[in-house]
Amino acid sequence: MRIGVPIEIKNNENRVGMTPSGVFELTKRNHSVYVQKNAGYNSGFLDVDYVGAGATILDTIEEVYEVAEMIVKVKEPIEQEYTFIKPNQVVFTYFHFASSETLTNAMIKSKSICIAYETVEDADGTLPLLIPMSEVAGRMSVQQGAKYLEKPIMGRGILLGGVPGVPPAKVLILGAGVVGYQAAKMAAGLGASVHILDINMKALRYVSDSMPNNVVSEFSSEYNIRKHIVDSDLIIGGVLIKGAKAPKLITKDMLKDMRPGTVMVDVAVDQGGCFETTRPTTHQDPTYIIDDVVHYSVANMPGAVPYTSTMALTNVTLPYVIKLANEGWEKACENNPSLAKGLNIVKGDIVYKEIAEAFDLEFAETL
Repeated sequence: MRIGVPIEIKNNENRVGMTPSGVFELTKRNHSVYVQKNAGYNSGFLDVDYVGAGATILDTIEEVYEVAEMIVKVKEPIEQEYTFIKPNQVVFTYFHFASSETLTNAMIKSKSICIAYETVEDADGTLPLLIPMSEVAGRMSVQQGAKYLEKPIMGRGILLGGVPGVPPAKVLILGAGVVGYQAAKMAAGLGASVHILDINMKALRYVSDSMPNNVVSEFSSEYNIRKHIVDSDLIIGGVLIKGAKAPKLITKDMLKDMRPGTVMVDVAVDQGGCFETTRPTTHQDPTYIIDDVVHYSVANMPGAVPYTSTMALTNVTLPYVIKLANEGWEKACENNPSLAKGLNIVKGDIVYKEIAEAFDLEFAETL
């Protein structure tokens, strides 16, 4: 198979879809890998590294899309890429369709095969290709939240862990999945007072059993959320509904109950955000303020640490890329139920129910 790895052209997206190590694993199986010039540069991988692994370097993104039977990316295609995508071309990347009707319609029109990292699902319900980026984003949410609590950036002027004689900040985390757990781990390690809410009692029991005493688990309800936002300094949203839009757990009217300088970090922004006032931002312009509350909702948080993120992503995507290359997408999905759940749009048909429901479009139940 001919596999293409283009430069990510989304704002400040520094990751790349494949490491030289991944290229080597494909070329030794007699597949051809075409990497756009300098695609890995911002992640710390040079063209010479890719060439050494067996890749062919192409100068332009148009050339990569033109030659490739399968495109391996990190983020969803943006508008200027839509026309590059060809009928029957496999595009394997994060799509997050439920947050963008424009993207959904463009990929329907392209007649391509869209396989979304975030909906590949194992038999136990885990999302193996989302987990590493959720781990990165969960940890980063605390790192970024701590920074934006500083007064020069309009935060409350609070040190997350406090100092002797001064109490630490209070961190409220919505969701005890991978993002929430990793956020709690980081916040607890910095000495913050952490409250983590979820409706999944199994997840809350795990948090309770494995976290230090400065992490308190609590059942999530609107009443409890409203109770905690009044005195929380940092609020992290990490709620995920597979393939669907995130629920709005904090509404605009709740902002008036928060103290000026409270920071809200919405890690669920890729799925529409779990705060009503969330809108996607970029690393270049990451925050905005509504009712004196600082909002951080960068849609590609792991892109700020591209070396770590690219390595972590390739670790989990490469086995699936190899299956797709060796067997072709139809046979690979037939033989691998986890990969089959990654199919979102196939040759113009929406085959993932939650995407169809998000925009009231027709759902093709079978291929």
